Amino acid sequence: MPSIIILLSLLFSFTSSRPLPPSLPQFPWQAFANLTGAKQGDELSGIADLKHYLNRFGYLPGIAANFTDTFDNSLTTAISLYQSKLNLPISGHLDEPTLTNLMSPRCGVSDTTTTRRKTFQYFPGEPRWSRSHPITLSYSLSPHNTINYIPKADIIASVSRAFDRWSRVIPVTFIEENNYEEADVKLGFYRGDHGDGEPFDGVLGVLAHAFSPENGRLHLDAAERWSVNFADEKSEVAVDLESVVTHEIGHVLGLAHSSERDAVMFPSLSPRTMKRELRVDDVEGVQALYGSNPNFQMSSILESDKDTSSASSSSSLVRVRVWGFGVVFVLMVFVL
Repeated sequence: MPSIIILLSLLFSFTSSRPLPPSLPQFPWQAFANLTGAKQGDELSGIADLKHYLNRFGYLPGIAANFTDTFDNSLTTAISLYQSKLNLPISGHLDEPTLTNLMSPRCGVSDTTTTRRKTFQYFPGEPRWSRSHPITLSYSLSPHNTINYIPKADIIASVSRAFDRWSRVIPVTFIEENNYEEADVKLGFYRGDHGDGEPFDGVLGVLAHAFSPENGRLHLDAAERWSVNFADEKSEVAVDLESVVTHEIGHVLGLAHSSERDAVMFPSLSPRTMKRELRVDDVEGVQALYGSNPNFQMSSILESDKDTSSASSSSSLVRVRVWGFGVVFVLMVFVL
Protein backbone atom coordinates (compact mmCIF):
# COMPACT_ATOMS: atom_id res chain seq x y z
CA MET A 1 0.00 0.00 0.00
CA PRO A 2 2.75 2.59 0.78
CA SER A 3 4.24 1.94 -2.67
CA ILE A 4 0.92 2.74 -4.35
CA ILE A 5 0.60 5.98 -2.39
CA ILE A 6 4.12 7.06 -3.35
CA LEU A 7 3.56 6.28 -7.02
CA LEU A 8 0.23 8.09 -7.08
CA SER A 9 1.78 11.11 -5.36
CA LEU A 10 4.55 11.26 -7.93
CA LEU A 11 2.03 10.96 -10.77
CA PHE A 12 -0.18 13.71 -9.33
CA SER A 13 2.84 16.00 -9.00
CA PHE A 14 3.69 15.42 -12.65
CA THR A 15 0.21 16.02 -14.05
CA SER A 16 -0.97 18.90 -11.82
CA SER A 17 -0.93 22.45 -13.16
CA ARG A 18 2.05 24.37 -11.77
CA PRO A 19 3.08 27.99 -12.31
CA LEU A 20 6.57 26.97 -13.46
CA PRO A 21 8.46 23.72 -14.08
CA PRO A 22 10.90 22.93 -11.25
CA SER A 23 13.85 23.20 -13.66
CA LEU A 24 13.35 26.94 -14.10
CA PRO A 25 15.50 29.43 -12.17
CA GLN A 26 14.29 30.98 -8.94
CA PHE A 27 12.39 34.24 -9.24
CA PRO A 28 11.34 36.68 -6.51
CA TRP A 29 8.16 34.92 -5.34
CA GLN A 30 8.88 31.26 -6.03
CA ALA A 31 9.95 30.82 -2.40
CA PHE A 32 6.31 31.32 -1.37
CA ALA A 33 5.86 27.61 -2.16
CA ASN A 34 7.62 26.93 1.16
CA LEU A 35 4.64 28.50 2.95
CA THR A 36 2.17 25.84 1.80
CA GLY A 37 -0.20 25.04 4.64
CA ALA A 38 0.94 27.93 6.82
CA LYS A 39 -1.77 29.14 9.19
CA GLN A 40 -2.45 31.94 11.60
CA GLY A 41 -0.06 31.84 14.56
CA ASP A 42 2.82 30.20 12.63
CA GLU A 43 6.25 31.80 12.47
CA LEU A 44 8.01 30.85 9.24
CA SER A 45 10.80 32.30 7.16
CA GLY A 46 9.26 33.95 4.11
CA ILE A 47 6.10 35.31 5.74
CA ALA A 48 7.65 38.79 5.97
CA ASP A 49 8.38 38.62 2.24
CA LEU A 50 4.76 37.65 1.59
CA LYS A 51 3.65 40.66 3.63
CA HIS A 52 5.92 42.89 1.52
CA TYR A 53 4.29 41.48 -1.62
CA LEU A 54 0.74 42.06 -0.36
CA ASN A 55 1.69 45.54 0.81
CA ARG A 56 3.22 46.40 -2.55
CA PHE A 57 0.11 45.41 -4.47
CA GLY A 58 -2.36 47.12 -2.17
CA TYR A 59 -3.68 44.37 0.11
CA LEU A 60 -1.82 44.94 3.39
CA PRO A 61 -1.48 48.41 4.94
CA GLY A 62 1.42 49.28 7.16
CA ILE A 63 5.11 50.15 7.17
CA ALA A 64 7.23 47.54 5.43
CA ALA A 65 10.02 47.83 8.01
CA ASN A 66 7.64 46.51 10.68
CA PHE A 67 6.71 43.29 8.87
CA THR A 68 7.66 40.09 10.70
CA ASP A 69 7.61 36.36 9.94
CA THR A 70 4.51 35.87 12.12
CA PHE A 71 1.29 34.75 10.41
CA ASP A 72 -0.93 37.26 12.19
CA ASN A 73 -4.52 38.41 11.83
CA SER A 74 -3.60 41.23 9.44
CA LEU A 75 -2.05 38.69 7.05
CA THR A 76 -5.17 36.53 7.18
CA THR A 77 -7.28 39.57 6.29
CA ALA A 78 -4.91 40.54 3.45
CA ILE A 79 -4.97 37.03 1.98
CA SER A 80 -8.78 36.99 2.12
CA LEU A 81 -8.90 40.34 0.31
CA TYR A 82 -6.43 39.05 -2.31
CA GLN A 83 -8.59 35.96 -2.85
CA SER A 84 -11.71 38.09 -3.16
CA LYS A 85 -10.17 40.43 -5.74
CA LEU A 86 -8.92 37.57 -7.93
CA ASN A 87 -12.09 35.45 -7.68
CA LEU A 88 -10.40 32.71 -5.65
CA PRO A 89 -12.09 30.69 -2.88
CA ILE A 90 -11.97 32.96 0.17
CA SER A 91 -10.34 31.13 3.07
CA GLY A 92 -7.57 33.36 4.42
CA HIS A 93 -5.28 30.34 4.04
CA LEU A 94 -2.37 29.74 1.70
CA ASP A 95 -4.02 27.03 -0.38
CA GLU A 96 -2.68 25.85 -3.75
CA PRO A 97 -4.77 28.16 -6.02
CA THR A 98 -3.75 31.18 -3.94
CA LEU A 99 -0.06 30.25 -3.91
CA THR A 100 -0.12 29.57 -7.65
CA ASN A 101 -1.40 33.11 -8.24
CA LEU A 102 1.05 34.64 -5.76
CA MET A 103 3.97 32.94 -7.48
CA SER A 104 3.00 33.95 -11.02
CA PRO A 105 4.88 36.71 -12.90
CA ARG A 106 2.69 39.80 -13.05
CA CYS A 107 2.19 43.47 -13.79
CA GLY A 108 3.62 45.92 -11.27
CA VAL A 109 0.47 48.06 -10.99
CA SER A 110 -1.37 47.74 -7.66
CA ASP A 111 -4.58 45.70 -7.70
CA THR A 112 -6.68 47.50 -5.13
CA THR A 113 -6.20 51.27 -5.49
CA THR A 114 -9.15 51.36 -7.84
CA THR A 115 -12.85 51.97 -8.20
CA ARG A 116 -14.70 48.88 -9.31
CA ARG A 117 -17.49 48.13 -11.76
CA LYS A 118 -18.33 44.47 -12.37
CA THR A 119 -14.98 42.68 -12.79
CA PHE A 120 -13.14 45.46 -14.62
CA GLN A 121 -11.74 48.30 -12.52
CA TYR A 122 -10.46 51.85 -12.81
CA PHE A 123 -7.91 54.05 -11.15
CA PRO A 124 -9.22 56.43 -8.46
CA GLY A 125 -11.20 59.22 -10.08
CA GLU A 126 -11.56 57.21 -13.31
CA PRO A 127 -8.97 59.27 -15.24
CA ARG A 128 -8.99 59.18 -19.04
CA TRP A 129 -7.39 61.07 -21.91
CA SER A 130 -9.35 64.32 -22.29
CA ARG A 131 -8.80 65.26 -25.90
CA SER A 132 -11.14 66.62 -28.53
CA HIS A 133 -12.91 63.94 -30.54
CA PRO A 134 -11.88 62.00 -32.46
CA ILE A 135 -8.98 61.31 -30.05
CA THR A 136 -5.53 60.70 -31.54
CA LEU A 137 -2.64 59.60 -29.32
CA SER A 138 0.95 59.18 -30.44
CA TYR A 139 3.41 56.59 -29.16
CA SER A 140 7.13 55.99 -29.49
CA LEU A 141 9.74 53.44 -28.42
CA SER A 142 12.75 54.83 -26.55
CA PRO A 143 15.84 54.89 -28.81
CA HIS A 144 18.11 54.32 -25.81
CA ASN A 145 16.19 52.12 -23.35
CA THR A 146 15.61 49.07 -25.49
CA ILE A 147 16.80 45.47 -26.07
CA ASN A 148 19.08 44.31 -28.88
CA TYR A 149 18.20 40.63 -29.40
CA ILE A 150 14.87 41.39 -31.12
CA PRO A 151 14.98 43.54 -34.28
CA LYS A 152 13.49 46.97 -33.64
CA ALA A 153 11.11 46.50 -36.58
CA ASP A 154 9.68 43.37 -34.90
CA ILE A 155 9.25 45.19 -31.60
CA ILE A 156 7.47 48.09 -33.29
CA ALA A 157 5.24 45.67 -35.19
CA SER A 158 4.19 43.96 -31.94
CA VAL A 159 3.57 47.31 -30.25
CA SER A 160 1.55 48.54 -33.23
CA ARG A 161 -0.68 45.45 -33.19
CA ALA A 162 -1.25 45.91 -29.45
CA PHE A 163 -2.41 49.52 -29.94
CA ASP A 164 -4.60 48.47 -32.88
CA ARG A 165 -6.53 46.03 -30.68
CA TRP A 166 -7.67 48.84 -28.41
CA SER A 167 -8.30 51.20 -31.31
CA ARG A 168 -10.68 48.70 -32.91
CA VAL A 169 -13.05 48.88 -29.93
CA ILE A 170 -12.92 52.59 -28.98
CA PRO A 171 -12.86 55.83 -31.02
CA VAL A 172 -9.18 56.45 -30.35
CA THR A 173 -6.50 56.41 -33.05
CA PHE A 174 -2.88 55.60 -32.21
CA ILE A 175 -0.04 56.79 -34.43
CA GLU A 176 3.69 56.17 -34.19
CA GLU A 177 5.71 59.31 -33.38
CA ASN A 178 9.32 59.52 -34.58
CA ASN A 179 10.28 62.04 -31.89
CA TYR A 180 10.25 60.10 -28.63
CA GLU A 181 10.10 63.18 -26.41
CA GLU A 182 6.97 64.47 -28.15
CA ALA A 183 4.99 61.22 -27.96
CA ASP A 184 1.93 60.92 -25.72
CA VAL A 185 2.83 57.34 -24.82
CA LYS A 186 6.51 56.57 -24.21
CA LEU A 187 7.61 52.93 -24.16
CA GLY A 188 10.97 51.65 -22.99
CA PHE A 189 12.87 48.71 -21.47
CA TYR A 190 14.45 49.39 -18.07
CA ARG A 191 16.34 47.50 -15.36
CA GLY A 192 16.05 47.72 -11.59
CA ASP A 193 15.56 51.19 -10.14
CA HIS A 194 14.96 53.43 -13.14
CA GLY A 195 13.78 56.60 -11.45
CA ASP A 196 9.99 56.31 -11.39
CA GLY A 197 9.62 54.92 -7.87
CA GLU A 198 8.70 51.45 -9.19
CA PRO A 199 11.96 49.44 -9.48
CA PHE A 200 12.00 46.20 -11.44
CA ASP A 201 13.09 42.99 -9.73
CA GLY A 202 14.66 40.74 -12.38
CA VAL A 203 13.49 37.65 -14.23
CA LEU A 204 9.82 36.63 -13.87
CA GLY A 205 8.84 38.95 -11.05
CA VAL A 206 7.19 42.17 -12.14
CA LEU A 207 7.12 42.07 -15.94
CA ALA A 208 6.13 45.67 -16.65
CA HIS A 209 4.13 48.62 -15.39
CA ALA A 210 2.37 51.67 -16.76
CA PHE A 211 0.78 54.79 -15.34
CA SER A 212 -2.77 56.11 -15.51
CA PRO A 213 -3.87 58.92 -17.87
CA GLU A 214 -2.46 61.25 -18.90
CA ASN A 215 1.00 60.19 -17.77
CA GLY A 216 1.76 57.99 -20.78
CA ARG A 217 4.77 56.08 -19.43
CA LEU A 218 4.91 52.35 -20.24
CA HIS A 219 7.93 50.49 -18.90
CA LEU A 220 9.03 46.89 -19.53
CA ASP A 221 11.60 45.01 -17.43
CA ALA A 222 14.71 44.61 -19.59
CA ALA A 223 15.79 41.66 -17.42
CA GLU A 224 13.03 39.48 -18.86
CA ARG A 225 13.61 37.32 -21.92
CA TRP A 226 11.12 38.94 -24.27
CA SER A 227 9.72 37.18 -27.33
CA VAL A 228 7.65 38.15 -30.36
CA ASN A 229 7.49 34.55 -31.64
CA PHE A 230 7.79 31.49 -29.41
CA ALA A 231 8.67 29.36 -32.44
CA ASP A 232 11.97 31.23 -32.66
CA GLU A 233 12.54 31.87 -28.95
CA LYS A 234 13.23 28.64 -27.04
CA SER A 235 13.85 30.02 -23.54
CA GLU A 236 11.58 28.47 -20.91
CA VAL A 237 11.25 31.86 -19.22
CA ALA A 238 10.36 33.78 -22.39
CA VAL A 239 7.54 36.33 -22.03
CA ASP A 240 5.28 37.35 -24.89
CA LEU A 241 5.95 41.03 -25.57
CA GLU A 242 2.70 41.68 -27.41
CA SER A 243 0.56 40.25 -24.60
CA VAL A 244 2.25 42.40 -21.96
CA VAL A 245 2.18 45.58 -24.04
CA THR A 246 -1.54 45.02 -24.77
CA HIS A 247 -2.15 44.76 -21.01
CA GLU A 248 -0.10 47.85 -20.18
CA ILE A 249 -1.87 49.94 -22.85
CA GLY A 250 -5.05 49.18 -20.92
CA HIS A 251 -3.47 50.96 -17.94
CA VAL A 252 -2.34 53.85 -20.14
CA LEU A 253 -5.99 54.26 -21.20
CA GLY A 254 -7.27 54.19 -17.61
CA LEU A 255 -8.16 50.56 -16.90
CA ALA A 256 -6.91 48.95 -13.71
CA HIS A 257 -6.73 45.21 -13.09
CA SER A 258 -9.64 42.90 -13.74
CA SER A 259 -10.64 39.95 -11.58
CA GLU A 260 -11.71 38.08 -14.75
CA ARG A 261 -9.00 35.45 -15.29
CA ASP A 262 -9.35 35.36 -19.10
CA ALA A 263 -9.29 39.14 -19.46
CA VAL A 264 -6.22 40.89 -20.86
CA MET A 265 -6.33 43.11 -17.76
CA PHE A 266 -5.94 40.20 -15.31
CA PRO A 267 -2.69 41.01 -13.44
CA SER A 268 -0.58 37.89 -14.05
CA LEU A 269 0.85 36.10 -17.10
CA SER A 270 2.83 32.86 -17.12
CA PRO A 271 5.96 32.50 -19.26
CA ARG A 272 5.50 31.16 -22.79
CA THR A 273 1.84 32.18 -22.68
CA MET A 274 0.01 34.48 -25.09
CA LYS A 275 -2.95 36.56 -23.96
CA ARG A 276 -3.26 39.14 -26.71
CA GLU A 277 -6.96 39.29 -27.58
CA LEU A 278 -9.37 41.56 -25.71
CA ARG A 279 -12.28 39.91 -23.91
CA VAL A 280 -15.75 41.26 -23.20
CA ASP A 281 -14.64 42.46 -19.75
CA ASP A 282 -11.76 44.48 -21.27
CA VAL A 283 -14.00 45.96 -23.97
CA GLU A 284 -16.83 46.91 -21.63
CA GLY A 285 -14.38 48.54 -19.27
CA VAL A 286 -12.58 50.70 -21.83
CA GLN A 287 -15.80 51.59 -23.70
CA ALA A 288 -17.27 52.93 -20.47
CA LEU A 289 -14.41 55.46 -20.53
CA TYR A 290 -14.28 56.34 -24.24
CA GLY A 291 -17.39 55.01 -25.96
CA SER A 292 -17.49 52.46 -28.75
CA ASN A 293 -15.78 52.56 -32.12
CA PRO A 294 -18.75 52.86 -34.51
CA ASN A 295 -17.30 50.07 -36.67
CA PHE A 296 -16.97 47.64 -33.78
CA GLN A 297 -19.35 44.72 -33.23
CA MET A 298 -19.38 43.14 -29.77
CA SER A 299 -20.55 39.86 -31.33
CA SER A 300 -17.01 39.22 -32.60
CA ILE A 301 -15.65 39.38 -29.05
CA LEU A 302 -18.50 37.28 -27.68
CA GLU A 303 -17.76 34.54 -30.23
CA SER A 304 -14.06 34.69 -29.36
CA ASP A 305 -14.85 34.35 -25.64
CA LYS A 306 -17.09 31.36 -26.38
CA ASP A 307 -14.35 29.63 -28.39
CA THR A 308 -11.79 30.27 -25.65
CA SER A 309 -14.09 28.83 -22.96
CA SER A 310 -14.71 25.71 -25.05
CA ALA A 311 -11.00 25.22 -25.67
CA SER A 312 -10.26 25.65 -21.98
CA SER A 313 -12.90 23.08 -21.02
CA SER A 314 -11.56 20.60 -23.58
CA SER A 315 -8.03 21.10 -22.29
CA SER A 316 -9.14 20.44 -18.71
CA LEU A 317 -10.97 17.29 -19.80
CA VAL A 318 -7.87 15.99 -21.57
CA ARG A 319 -5.79 16.57 -18.43
CA VAL A 320 -8.31 14.65 -16.33
CA ARG A 321 -8.34 11.74 -18.81
CA VAL A 322 -4.53 11.62 -18.93
CA TRP A 323 -4.33 11.68 -15.15
CA GLY A 324 -6.90 8.89 -14.86
CA PHE A 325 -5.08 6.75 -17.43
CA GLY A 326 -1.84 7.29 -15.53
CA VAL A 327 -3.40 6.09 -12.27
CA VAL A 328 -4.71 2.92 -13.94
CA PHE A 329 -1.34 2.30 -15.57
CA VAL A 330 0.56 2.69 -12.29
CA LEU A 331 -1.82 0.39 -10.46
CA MET A 332 -1.48 -2.26 -13.21
CA VAL A 333 2.31 -2.14 -13.04
CA PHE A 334 2.23 -2.40 -9.26
CA VAL A 335 -0.09 -5.38 -9.29
CA LEU A 336 1.85 -7.18 -11.99
